[in-house]
This record gives sequence, structure tokens and C-alpha cells, in this order.
Amino acid sequence: MSSASSIRVRFAPSPTGMFHVGGARSALFNWVMAKQSGGTLVLRIEDTDASRNKPEWTEGIIRALAWLGIDGEEYEGPYFQSANADRHREAATRLREQGRAYYCDCTREDVVARADGQSRGYDGYCRDRGLEPGPGRALRFRTPDEGQTAVVDLLRGKPEFDNAVLEDFVIARGDGSVTFLLANAVDDISQGITHVVRGEEHLPNAPKQQLLWEALGAEPPVWAHVPVIVNEKRQKLSKRRDKVALEDYRAEGYLAEAMRNYLMLLGWAPSGDREIVPWDEIVEEFRIEDVNTSPAFFDVKKLRAFNGEYIRALSADEFAAACLPFLEDAPFEVDPAVFAELAPLAQTRVGVLAEIVPMVDFAFLDEPAFDEASWTKAMKGPAAEILAAAEEAYRDAPWETDELKTRLEQVGAAHGLKLGKAQAPVRVAVTGRTVGLPLFESLEILGRERTLARIAAARARLAAASGS
Repeated sequence: MSSASSIRVRFAPSPTGMFHVGGARSALFNWVMAKQSGGTLVLRIEDTDASRNKPEWTEGIIRALAWLGIDGEEYEGPYFQSANADRHREAATRLREQGRAYYCDCTREDVVARADGQSRGYDGYCRDRGLEPGPGRALRFRTPDEGQTAVVDLLRGKPEFDNAVLEDFVIARGDGSVTFLLANAVDDISQGITHVVRGEEHLPNAPKQQLLWEALGAEPPVWAHVPVIVNEKRQKLSKRRDKVALEDYRAEGYLAEAMRNYLMLLGWAPSGDREIVPWDEIVEEFRIEDVNTSPAFFDVKKLRAFNGEYIRALSADEFAAACLPFLEDAPFEVDPAVFAELAPLAQTRVGVLAEIVPMVDFAFLDEPAFDEASWTKAMKGPAAEILAAAEEAYRDAPWETDELKTRLEQVGAAHGLKLGKAQAPVRVAVTGRTVGLPLFESLEILGRERTLARIAAARARLAAASGS
């Protein structure tokens, strides 16, 4: 590896309208590698595709990185690939003048026809035709006919690619615009990139890019192709099938610290039998060489468990502050004093912050928002009798948690029911759901008047439904 002061790693995302969790992992790997070596993280936006060149998409990338902790103080840039178009064209011209590239007017149909319909790649038909530039003529790089191209990869050793099977690939299209392969190599060279950490789907491009580096007179970088991320069916994560946008997880209430910790474990493991690891320890211990090459499973359930751990580690004030954006968008007005009482109960139960709204809404709505499935499940059998007895028992009860629990236990015992069964209709009548915060603490916070009114309303609904 290069000396610490010379290491320059780059993260070069393309604007796509969303920030893929795989891209987020690559960004983190690059960032940590730069931090622990004292090197530089270079952010470059690959924006030469006009259909994707939207300012809001680029801003989305920058916001997503900042949410992860990679703000403008942590990287050099952002640079924009589109700003280097002249340099890209100059490189293409130089390669042609050196005899390393040639013009080709073959269409895809021509190539397929010469191969008798087989997918064999380009056959070098125009190599020696001496074509000049013209409409519809692409510029192809002349790959070596013999030998091998070895790629130094920190994860995979030194894979070798037979040059004979590398087709003469296009480096500039018929309209003069250069392709990703050449633009990427030119930008990396001009920006002094020494290390490239990216997904393994780019590994087949590595020998082509390495040949370009060498043809342009530069020493190729050190590569690290990290494992593909897969879903529970071991299929590569796809935005058409899986939830892959980092923005979606943020909107659900995943904490950046939890997401960051989890993404770092997709292919790498810290020492000891542990997974929740402080960030400074991850930065100190992580080594790109230790990343496993096997596909990494993106387990949403495990991520949620991580998030729950991080939520519970927040202080009361931090948790309340984290919940605030979700409560501000809720369809009710929050009483800060009441929420302060509910928050400790909720903090031990939410897996994502967005769950705070349905978990505490009963305390701020005039009437509970009933989940009809919960109503149907709870309001059967002796539910009407339980509600009537609970209403009576609570009229004169000291309004505190233990006494409220004791009174309902007595109601249940009188009907041959354990507390869990007896409290179900009361919980739904008061909160609207079968699952939520601890019932008796919730009743104490809600108050006697509102609790009794809700039980009475539930009894009336049951009576109306039964026609009595």
C-alpha cells in the first residue's frame, strides 16, 4: 500500500434519483480507509449521462453522505465528471494518434451477423481499415492480442485476465462523447487516485480500465472489489424488487449511527463476538483486506434490531429530539409535557422512529384511531362485561399504575381470565390497538376522565353492534 500521505481514494456515484445502500457501504469503506491512513477521500459525481444530470439528484447524494457523517469537511470535492469533457476528448485523440485506438463503423447487427448470431463480442473487423472520424463511427481501444492483464486487488489477490478474450471496447461514441471507461480512467489519473474501492460487479471492467491507465502513461491504482449485497433469497439487491434507497430508511426513522454500523458489517466483522461497535473503534480496526469476498446478506430484520439498540442507547433528551420530526408531521398536536411522560415507555419499544406516531397518538387524539382488526380480535366473548366491570372499578380507584393494574386483575379473576386476556378489550377501547405502550402507565398518563369516556364509548359501540 502507498504511504499514508499519498493515499487518495475516490467515491464516484452516478445520480440516479436515490442513494443505494450498496453505494452507501462503498462510501463508508472508502471514507474509513482514507481516515485511518491519513489520506484523502475524493468525491466525484459521474454526471455525464444527460438523462441523469439533475441538480436535485446530486444534492440527494450529498445529503445522504452528510447524514452518514461524510459531510463536506470529510472529502475533497465534489468534482463533476462533466466538467472534464475536454480532457476526456483529448485523451481519446491521443490514444488514436498513438495507434492504441481506431475508428469503427460496425453496427451491432453487423457484429452479430459476422458471428452467425452468436454472442462472441466484437471481432476487431475495423482494426486495420484506417477509418477516419465520421458520423456513426465509434472509437475503439485496441486491446493486446497476447498475454494477460493482472489486476492487483486487496481482497482477491492478483486475478489475471487473458487479453485475447478482451474485445476492443468503445471509448468514444459516434457523436464524439466518451464512455464511462475512458472518462473514469482520465479523471482518476488527473485527480491522483491511488486506490479504488467499489462493488465486485465492476471487476470485469478493471482490466480494461487498467489497460487505459497504462496506455495513458500512468501507474494503475490498487483495486478493492467488495462483495455484492444480496437479499434473503440471495439475489443481488435490486431497486425494482427490494428496498434499497438510503433515503427510505432515513424516512422510516433509522438512525444514521445504526445504519453506518450495520453497513460496515456487510462483508467485514470486528474482532470478538460483537456487532454493535462504537464508530471510533470501527475506524481503528477496519482493514479493507479483511473484507470477505462472499455475497453479503442485507438483513432488514437485523438492521431493525441494530436500530432498536441504538435508539435505546439514546438519552431521554436525544430520543425526544429524534422523534420530533416525526411528531411534527403527525395529524395531531403534541403536548410536550405529556410526551415527556410517554417517551421513556416508547423508547424501549420502537424499532424505528416512525413508530412513535401510532404508539402515542391515543394520548393526543380526541378519540382513539381504531385498528379494526384489533377491535375484532379483542371485542368478543366477555368483552362487554369486562369493559363494564373495568369502568365501574376505575371510577373510584386511586389513579396510579399499580392500583389500576390490581383493579383490572380483580375484574379478570371474577370472569375467570388472566390479566393478559382481561386487559385486551380495555387496551383497544382506550388506545385503539392490541399492541402498544404498557397499558396501566398509559392509563395513568391519559387520566381518569378520558379513560372512562373511552371505555364507555367502546361499550356503546358494542351494544349498537349487538342491537341491545
